[in-house]
Amino acid sequence: MTARVLALHGGLIAVLLALHFLLPAYHHGNLARVMVLACYAIGYNVLFGYTGLLSLGHAMFFAAGMYGMGLPLHFLGIGAELAFLAGLLSAAALALVVGLLALRTAGVAFMIVTLMFSEAVYLTILLAGKWTRGDEGVVLERAERVFFGLDLSDPDIRYLAALALFALCLFLTLWLVRQPAGRVLIAIRENDERARLLGYDIFRHKLAAVVISGTISGAAGAAYGLLFGYVGATFAEVQYSIFPLLWVLLGGAGTIIGPFFGVLFMFYLIDLSSGITSAYMLIAGIALVLLTLFAPQGLAGELRRRRMRWLP
Repeated sequence: MTARVLALHGGLIAVLLALHFLLPAYHHGNLARVMVLACYAIGYNVLFGYTGLLSLGHAMFFAAGMYGMGLPLHFLGIGAELAFLAGLLSAAALALVVGLLALRTAGVAFMIVTLMFSEAVYLTILLAGKWTRGDEGVVLERAERVFFGLDLSDPDIRYLAALALFALCLFLTLWLVRQPAGRVLIAIRENDERARLLGYDIFRHKLAAVVISGTISGAAGAAYGLLFGYVGATFAEVQYSIFPLLWVLLGGAGTIIGPFFGVLFMFYLIDLSSGITSAYMLIAGIALVLLTLFAPQGLAGELRRRRMRWLP
């Protein structure tokens, strides 16, 4: 791993840490939310950006992590630490099952199957309303959100916890894609038939990508519930499967820092547009179309194409 790659990604973490002491309360809270959602986008990027598998159902992994954490925490009182682990295991188990079944298909069929699985998870959440409380959701009490003695409802601790999770996901993905297994995923993305002819087990590598992607996305969901104190069915809807695709495309698919910039750009685009007009999605849509036309590889992707060829 080259020094400039480490300097770039370490510099981003350092800037985010410095902003913790500089930002006003409103933007401080927003950036904490952006970092958690960026972890979700990073998970999606492993599957789409680096492996070339387009999923339309990733909200099920985010929701699995969120509900796998939230329900045991709220109803069983197992503690935030074990609850977070339960969320991770729930997302990983779901990703393994979905991967084993969905990877029997390819292309458009894979997209449809993942969408169907996600809808099934969403409907299950609604049907189990006695425990999940459906669209109303579950509000986690402050006393429940204590993680290794840290009160995650405190804005300062919440921000630093979000930053720690984001840094972990960022560097874990950076390490992964620079390993031989990560290079195989990129080879599969570019030409899976050629990778198969070279002797690689395509199914096994794709399954690993689904599980890793789902687990990271589940970690984001579990963290979101813990940090912001809410677990709801909204996060399992189709729009939360479309969002990570947009974030990755805007930031730059197949780049490590792209998902963060994609989430940051879209979050504040919608936030600023909603302050101007009730038709804020129209403004956001126009901006997204223009960005797609003039920066088709996304923000980080264009930066890599024009200036920084070494950008991973």
